[in-house]
Amino acid sequence: MRRLFTSESVTEGHPDKLCDQISDAILDSILEKDPYSRVACEVAATTGMVLVMGEITTNAKVDIPKIVRKTIEDVGYTSDEYGFNSKTCSVIMSIDEQSQDIALGVNKALEAKQGSLKTSEALGAGDQGMVFGYATNETKEYMPLPISLAQKLARRLADVRKEGIIDYLRPDGKTQVTVEYENGKPIRIDTVVISTQHSHNVKRDVIVKDIIENVIIPIIPQSLMKKDTRYLINPTGRFVIGGPMGDSGLTGRKIIADTYGGTGRHGGGVFSGKEPTKVDRSAAYAARWVAKNMVAAGTADKLEVQLAYAIGTAQPVSISVETFGTGKIPDDKIVEIIKTVFNLTPLGIISELELRRPIYKQTAAYGHFGRDDIELPWEKLDKVNEIKAIVKI
Repeated sequence: MRRLFTSESVTEGHPDKLCDQISDAILDSILEKDPYSRVACEVAATTGMVLVMGEITTNAKVDIPKIVRKTIEDVGYTSDEYGFNSKTCSVIMSIDEQSQDIALGVNKALEAKQGSLKTSEALGAGDQGMVFGYATNETKEYMPLPISLAQKLARRLADVRKEGIIDYLRPDGKTQVTVEYENGKPIRIDTVVISTQHSHNVKRDVIVKDIIENVIIPIIPQSLMKKDTRYLINPTGRFVIGGPMGDSGLTGRKIIADTYGGTGRHGGGVFSGKEPTKVDRSAAYAARWVAKNMVAAGTADKLEVQLAYAIGTAQPVSISVETFGTGKIPDDKIVEIIKTVFNLTPLGIISELELRRPIYKQTAAYGHFGRDDIELPWEKLDKVNEIKAIVKI
Protein backbone atom coordinates (compact mmCIF):
# COMPACT_ATOMS: atom_id res chain seq x y z
CA MET A 1 0.00 0.00 0.00
CA ARG A 2 1.27 3.46 -0.93
CA ARG A 3 0.40 6.77 0.68
CA LEU A 4 1.66 10.34 0.86
CA PHE A 5 2.37 12.24 4.07
CA THR A 6 3.37 15.90 4.41
CA SER A 7 5.00 17.92 7.19
CA GLU A 8 6.02 21.57 7.36
CA SER A 9 8.51 23.74 9.20
CA VAL A 10 9.31 27.44 9.39
CA THR A 11 12.50 29.46 9.79
CA GLU A 12 13.51 31.43 12.85
CA GLY A 13 12.30 34.60 11.12
CA HIS A 14 8.70 33.41 10.84
CA PRO A 15 6.62 35.70 13.11
CA ASP A 16 5.35 32.84 15.29
CA LYS A 17 8.85 31.41 15.68
CA LEU A 18 10.21 34.87 16.48
CA CYS A 19 7.75 34.99 19.38
CA ASP A 20 8.74 31.50 20.55
CA GLN A 21 12.40 32.52 20.61
CA ILE A 22 11.69 35.70 22.57
CA SER A 23 9.62 33.74 25.12
CA ASP A 24 12.39 31.19 25.62
CA ALA A 25 15.16 33.81 25.64
CA ILE A 26 13.37 35.51 28.55
CA LEU A 27 12.91 32.11 30.25
CA ASP A 28 16.60 31.22 29.87
CA SER A 29 17.74 34.57 31.24
CA ILE A 30 15.54 34.10 34.32
CA LEU A 31 16.54 30.46 34.92
CA GLU A 32 20.20 31.35 34.64
CA LYS A 33 19.85 33.59 37.70
CA ASP A 34 17.07 31.76 39.56
CA PRO A 35 16.55 28.11 38.54
CA TYR A 36 13.47 27.79 40.73
CA SER A 37 11.55 30.59 39.04
CA ARG A 38 7.99 30.06 37.89
CA VAL A 39 7.60 31.34 34.35
CA ALA A 40 4.77 31.40 31.84
CA CYS A 41 5.78 34.01 29.30
CA GLU A 42 4.01 34.57 26.00
CA VAL A 43 4.76 37.03 23.21
CA ALA A 44 2.74 38.61 20.41
CA ALA A 45 4.29 40.55 17.54
CA THR A 46 2.95 42.69 14.73
CA THR A 47 4.19 45.57 12.60
CA GLY A 48 6.60 47.61 14.74
CA MET A 49 5.50 46.14 18.07
CA VAL A 50 6.20 43.29 20.50
CA LEU A 51 3.95 42.51 23.48
CA VAL A 52 5.40 40.40 26.32
CA MET A 53 2.77 39.03 28.70
CA GLY A 54 2.33 36.32 31.29
CA GLU A 55 3.00 35.30 34.88
CA ILE A 56 6.50 35.29 36.33
CA THR A 57 7.53 34.68 39.93
CA THR A 58 11.30 34.99 40.40
CA ASN A 59 14.15 36.51 42.40
CA ALA A 60 16.02 37.22 39.16
CA LYS A 61 16.31 40.69 37.74
CA VAL A 62 16.45 40.71 33.94
CA ASP A 63 16.14 43.45 31.33
CA ILE A 64 13.26 42.09 29.26
CA PRO A 65 13.24 44.82 26.56
CA LYS A 66 16.97 44.27 26.04
CA ILE A 67 16.43 40.51 25.69
CA VAL A 68 13.61 41.09 23.21
CA ARG A 69 15.69 43.40 21.01
CA LYS A 70 18.75 41.13 21.12
CA THR A 71 16.67 38.13 20.05
CA ILE A 72 15.14 40.03 17.14
CA GLU A 73 18.59 41.25 16.11
CA ASP A 74 20.05 37.72 16.22
CA VAL A 75 17.25 36.47 13.96
CA GLY A 76 18.13 39.15 11.43
CA TYR A 77 15.45 41.83 11.62
CA THR A 78 17.85 44.76 11.76
CA SER A 79 16.51 47.09 9.10
CA ASP A 80 13.25 48.85 8.27
CA GLU A 81 13.76 47.45 4.78
CA TYR A 82 12.95 43.96 6.17
CA GLY A 83 9.65 45.16 7.61
CA PHE A 84 10.77 44.86 11.24
CA ASN A 85 13.66 46.44 13.10
CA SER A 86 15.11 45.37 16.45
CA LYS A 87 16.24 48.92 17.20
CA THR A 88 13.00 50.77 16.47
CA CYS A 89 10.16 48.37 17.35
CA SER A 90 8.23 49.13 20.53
CA VAL A 91 8.29 46.64 23.41
CA ILE A 92 5.23 46.53 25.67
CA MET A 93 5.05 44.42 28.83
CA SER A 94 2.13 43.11 30.88
CA ILE A 95 3.49 40.68 33.49
CA ASP A 96 2.08 39.49 36.82
CA GLU A 97 3.11 36.83 39.36
CA GLN A 98 1.96 33.23 39.25
CA SER A 99 -1.40 32.65 40.90
CA GLN A 100 -1.06 31.58 44.53
CA ASP A 101 -3.84 29.06 43.93
CA ILE A 102 -1.67 27.30 41.33
CA ALA A 103 1.42 27.58 43.53
CA LEU A 104 -0.36 25.69 46.34
CA GLY A 105 -0.51 22.56 44.23
CA VAL A 106 2.87 22.92 42.54
CA ASN A 107 4.90 23.56 45.70
CA LYS A 108 3.67 20.37 47.37
CA ALA A 109 1.86 17.62 45.52
CA LEU A 110 -1.41 16.16 46.74
CA GLU A 111 0.32 12.81 47.36
CA ALA A 112 2.89 14.50 49.60
CA LYS A 113 0.13 16.18 51.58
CA GLN A 114 -1.55 12.79 52.02
CA GLY A 115 1.73 11.14 53.01
CA SER A 116 1.89 8.74 50.06
CA LEU A 117 5.14 10.24 48.71
CA LYS A 118 8.29 9.89 50.79
CA THR A 119 10.13 12.97 49.53
CA SER A 120 9.21 16.28 51.09
CA GLU A 121 10.22 18.01 47.85
CA ALA A 122 7.51 16.35 45.77
CA LEU A 123 6.20 18.78 43.19
CA GLY A 124 2.71 18.75 41.81
CA ALA A 125 1.98 19.26 38.14
CA GLY A 126 1.50 22.91 37.23
CA ASP A 127 -1.68 22.15 35.32
CA GLN A 128 -3.89 19.33 34.19
CA GLY A 129 -3.27 18.03 30.71
CA MET A 130 -2.22 15.21 28.46
CA VAL A 131 0.91 15.03 26.33
CA PHE A 132 2.23 12.72 23.65
CA GLY A 133 5.68 11.42 22.79
CA TYR A 134 6.54 9.64 19.55
CA ALA A 135 9.45 7.77 18.00
CA THR A 136 10.00 5.72 14.86
CA ASN A 137 13.04 3.88 13.57
CA GLU A 138 12.59 5.17 9.99
CA THR A 139 15.39 7.74 10.54
CA LYS A 140 18.56 7.75 12.62
CA GLU A 141 17.04 10.51 14.76
CA TYR A 142 14.02 8.28 15.49
CA MET A 143 11.81 10.92 13.87
CA PRO A 144 9.32 10.74 10.99
CA LEU A 145 11.13 11.53 7.74
CA PRO A 146 8.82 14.35 6.51
CA ILE A 147 9.30 16.56 9.59
CA SER A 148 12.99 15.66 9.87
CA LEU A 149 13.63 16.90 6.32
CA ALA A 150 11.35 19.93 6.64
CA GLN A 151 13.23 21.06 9.78
CA LYS A 152 16.62 20.56 8.15
CA LEU A 153 15.56 22.50 5.06
CA ALA A 154 14.34 25.39 7.23
CA ARG A 155 17.61 25.44 9.15
CA ARG A 156 19.61 25.32 5.91
CA LEU A 157 17.53 28.18 4.53
CA ALA A 158 18.56 30.32 7.51
CA ASP A 159 22.20 29.19 7.25
CA VAL A 160 22.63 30.20 3.60
CA ARG A 161 21.16 33.60 4.45
CA LYS A 162 23.37 34.21 7.47
CA GLU A 163 26.51 32.92 5.74
CA GLY A 164 25.91 35.13 2.71
CA ILE A 165 25.65 32.20 0.30
CA ILE A 166 22.33 33.65 -0.90
CA ASP A 167 22.62 37.28 0.12
CA TYR A 168 19.21 38.49 -1.03
CA LEU A 169 17.26 36.29 1.39
CA ARG A 170 15.39 37.74 4.37
CA PRO A 171 14.56 36.04 7.72
CA ASP A 172 11.03 34.75 7.08
CA GLY A 173 10.51 31.41 5.37
CA LYS A 174 8.61 28.11 5.31
CA THR A 175 9.37 24.60 4.13
CA GLN A 176 7.22 21.58 3.41
CA VAL A 177 8.08 18.01 2.42
CA THR A 178 5.76 15.31 1.06
CA VAL A 179 7.09 11.76 1.36
CA GLU A 180 5.65 8.71 -0.38
CA TYR A 181 5.48 5.57 1.76
CA GLU A 182 5.10 1.99 0.64
CA ASN A 183 4.05 -0.50 3.30
CA GLY A 184 5.10 1.99 5.96
CA LYS A 185 8.58 2.64 4.52
CA PRO A 186 9.61 5.93 2.82
CA ILE A 187 10.46 5.31 -0.85
CA ARG A 188 10.59 8.74 -2.51
CA ILE A 189 10.18 12.46 -2.07
CA ASP A 190 7.04 13.53 -3.88
CA THR A 191 7.11 17.31 -3.36
CA VAL A 192 9.33 19.93 -1.74
CA VAL A 193 7.84 23.37 -1.08
CA ILE A 194 9.96 26.33 0.00
CA SER A 195 8.71 29.89 0.40
CA THR A 196 11.39 32.40 1.35
CA GLN A 197 11.34 36.11 1.98
CA HIS A 198 13.67 38.01 -0.34
CA SER A 199 14.75 41.50 -1.38
CA HIS A 200 12.56 43.32 -3.88
CA ASN A 201 15.03 43.32 -6.77
CA VAL A 202 15.59 39.59 -7.38
CA LYS A 203 13.79 37.55 -10.04
CA ARG A 204 11.95 34.34 -9.18
CA ASP A 205 13.90 32.15 -11.63
CA VAL A 206 17.10 33.16 -9.81
CA ILE A 207 15.53 32.26 -6.45
CA VAL A 208 14.38 28.87 -7.76
CA LYS A 209 17.82 27.98 -9.11
CA ASP A 210 19.65 29.14 -5.96
CA ILE A 211 17.28 27.38 -3.55
CA ILE A 212 17.44 24.05 -5.39
CA GLU A 213 21.24 24.14 -5.63
CA ASN A 214 22.08 25.52 -2.19
CA VAL A 215 19.22 24.37 0.05
CA ILE A 216 17.39 21.35 -1.34
CA ILE A 217 20.20 19.30 -2.91
CA PRO A 218 22.48 19.47 0.19
CA ILE A 219 19.64 18.26 2.46
CA ILE A 220 17.37 15.82 0.62
CA PRO A 221 18.89 12.31 0.22
CA GLN A 222 19.67 11.70 -3.45
CA SER A 223 18.27 8.18 -3.18
CA LEU A 224 14.81 9.62 -2.48
CA MET A 225 14.87 12.31 -5.18
CA LYS A 226 13.25 10.96 -8.35
CA LYS A 227 12.66 12.40 -11.81
CA ASP A 228 9.06 13.21 -10.93
CA THR A 229 9.88 14.91 -7.59
CA ARG A 230 8.32 18.38 -7.68
CA TYR A 231 9.96 21.57 -6.41
CA LEU A 232 7.63 24.46 -5.63
CA ILE A 233 9.77 27.49 -4.79
CA ASN A 234 7.95 30.74 -3.88
CA PRO A 235 4.87 29.53 -5.77
CA THR A 236 3.09 32.91 -5.41
CA GLY A 237 5.95 34.49 -7.37
CA ARG A 238 6.88 37.13 -4.77
CA PHE A 239 7.63 37.17 -1.02
CA VAL A 240 9.07 40.56 -0.11
CA ILE A 241 6.77 41.52 2.77
CA GLY A 242 7.34 39.06 5.62
CA GLY A 243 7.92 38.66 9.33
CA PRO A 244 5.62 40.46 11.77
CA MET A 245 4.83 43.03 9.07
CA GLY A 246 3.41 40.35 6.78
CA ASP A 247 1.57 38.43 9.49
CA SER A 248 1.17 38.77 13.25
CA GLY A 249 3.08 36.31 15.42
CA LEU A 250 2.19 34.51 18.65
CA THR A 251 4.02 32.15 20.99
CA GLY A 252 3.02 28.50 20.58
CA ARG A 253 1.21 28.67 17.26
CA LYS A 254 3.54 26.18 15.53
CA ILE A 255 3.02 23.24 17.89
CA ILE A 256 2.87 20.63 15.12
CA ALA A 257 6.10 21.84 13.52
CA ASP A 258 7.59 21.88 17.03
CA THR A 259 6.87 18.18 17.49
CA TYR A 260 6.35 15.40 14.93
CA GLY A 261 4.89 17.19 11.93
CA GLY A 262 1.45 15.70 12.39
CA THR A 263 2.59 12.05 12.48
CA GLY A 264 2.24 11.77 16.26
CA ARG A 265 -0.62 13.39 18.12
CA HIS A 266 -0.21 16.52 20.21
CA GLY A 267 -1.75 17.28 23.58
CA GLY A 268 -2.47 20.91 22.72
CA GLY A 269 -0.21 22.65 25.22
CA VAL A 270 2.57 24.85 23.85
CA PHE A 271 6.19 24.64 25.00
CA SER A 272 7.98 27.97 24.68
CA GLY A 273 8.07 30.39 27.59
CA LYS A 274 7.26 27.75 30.22
CA GLU A 275 9.58 26.45 32.93
CA PRO A 276 9.52 22.73 33.73
CA THR A 277 6.86 22.58 36.45
CA LYS A 278 4.52 23.07 33.48
CA VAL A 279 4.01 19.45 32.43
CA ASP A 280 2.73 20.37 28.98
CA ARG A 281 6.40 21.13 28.31
CA SER A 282 8.45 18.91 30.63
CA ALA A 283 6.21 15.83 30.36
CA ALA A 284 6.09 16.15 26.57
CA TYR A 285 9.88 16.03 26.64
CA ALA A 286 9.73 13.03 28.96
CA ALA A 287 7.24 11.28 26.70
CA ARG A 288 9.62 11.68 23.76
CA TRP A 289 12.47 10.37 25.94
CA VAL A 290 10.37 7.32 26.82
CA ALA A 291 9.24 6.64 23.25
CA LYS A 292 12.73 7.01 21.78
CA ASN A 293 14.33 4.67 24.32
CA MET A 294 11.58 2.09 23.92
CA VAL A 295 11.93 2.04 20.12
CA ALA A 296 15.74 1.98 20.33
CA ALA A 297 15.46 -0.99 22.69
CA GLY A 298 13.47 -2.86 20.05
CA THR A 299 10.05 -3.02 21.72
CA ALA A 300 8.39 -1.53 18.60
CA ASP A 301 9.25 0.07 15.27
CA LYS A 302 6.90 2.96 16.00
CA LEU A 303 5.63 3.98 19.40
CA GLU A 304 3.42 6.76 20.74
CA VAL A 305 3.18 7.40 24.48
CA GLN A 306 0.44 9.41 26.16
CA LEU A 307 0.90 10.80 29.67
CA ALA A 308 -1.86 12.61 31.55
CA TYR A 309 -1.66 14.70 34.73
CA ALA A 310 -3.96 16.50 37.17
CA ILE A 311 -2.96 19.89 38.55
CA GLY A 312 -1.32 19.59 41.96
CA THR A 313 -0.64 15.84 41.71
CA ALA A 314 2.71 14.16 41.11
CA GLN A 315 1.99 10.78 39.54
CA PRO A 316 0.50 10.63 36.04
CA VAL A 317 -3.20 9.82 36.13
CA SER A 318 -2.68 7.61 33.07
CA ILE A 319 0.02 6.15 30.83
CA SER A 320 -0.93 4.58 27.51
CA VAL A 321 0.90 3.46 24.39
CA GLU A 322 0.11 2.82 20.73
CA THR A 323 2.52 0.80 18.58
CA PHE A 324 0.56 0.85 15.30
CA GLY A 325 0.89 -2.89 14.82
CA THR A 326 4.70 -2.80 15.10
CA GLY A 327 5.05 -3.90 18.74
CA LYS A 328 7.31 -6.85 19.52
CA ILE A 329 5.61 -7.32 22.89
CA PRO A 330 2.05 -6.46 24.04
CA ASP A 331 1.26 -2.79 24.65
CA ASP A 332 0.28 -3.43 28.27
CA LYS A 333 3.70 -4.98 28.88
CA ILE A 334 5.32 -1.85 27.40
CA VAL A 335 3.33 0.29 29.84
CA GLU A 336 4.56 -1.82 32.76
CA ILE A 337 8.17 -1.42 31.58
CA ILE A 338 7.71 2.36 31.33
CA LYS A 339 6.40 2.48 34.89
CA THR A 340 9.38 0.43 36.09
CA VAL A 341 12.15 2.28 34.24
CA PHE A 342 11.03 5.91 34.16
CA ASN A 343 10.13 8.31 37.00
CA LEU A 344 7.42 10.42 35.37
CA THR A 345 6.52 12.65 38.31
CA PRO A 346 7.27 16.35 37.66
CA LEU A 347 10.20 16.25 40.09
CA GLY A 348 11.47 12.99 38.60
CA ILE A 349 11.39 14.44 35.09
CA ILE A 350 13.03 17.71 36.14
CA SER A 351 15.77 15.91 38.06
CA GLU A 352 16.50 13.18 35.52
CA LEU A 353 16.59 15.52 32.53
CA GLU A 354 18.13 18.46 34.43
CA LEU A 355 15.48 20.87 33.23
CA ARG A 356 16.14 23.78 35.58
CA ARG A 357 18.85 25.05 33.23
CA PRO A 358 18.79 27.77 30.54
CA ILE A 359 18.57 25.32 27.63
CA TYR A 360 15.32 26.36 26.02
CA LYS A 361 15.95 29.12 23.47
CA GLN A 362 17.84 26.66 21.27
CA THR A 363 14.65 24.57 20.97
CA ALA A 364 12.45 27.49 19.92
CA ALA A 365 13.23 27.13 16.20
CA TYR A 366 13.70 23.99 14.06
CA GLY A 367 11.96 21.60 16.42
CA HIS A 368 12.18 20.31 19.98
CA PHE A 369 12.85 16.69 19.01
CA GLY A 370 15.27 14.70 16.88
CA ARG A 371 17.81 17.50 16.58
CA ASP A 372 21.26 16.56 15.30
CA ASP A 373 22.73 20.05 15.70
CA ILE A 374 22.29 20.46 19.48
CA GLU A 375 22.33 18.17 22.51
CA LEU A 376 19.03 17.83 24.34
CA PRO A 377 18.63 15.68 27.47
CA TRP A 378 15.35 14.08 26.36
CA GLU A 379 17.09 12.78 23.22
CA LYS A 380 19.61 10.64 25.12
CA LEU A 381 19.38 6.84 24.82
CA ASP A 382 20.33 6.16 28.41
CA LYS A 383 17.61 3.64 29.30
CA VAL A 384 18.01 1.23 26.39
CA ASN A 385 20.12 -1.35 28.21
CA GLU A 386 17.81 -1.33 31.23
CA ILE A 387 14.79 -1.85 28.99
CA LYS A 388 16.51 -4.66 27.08
CA ALA A 389 17.38 -6.40 30.34
CA ILE A 390 13.68 -6.48 31.22
CA VAL A 391 12.30 -7.31 27.79
CA LYS A 392 14.79 -9.96 26.65
CA ILE A 393 13.43 -9.95 23.09
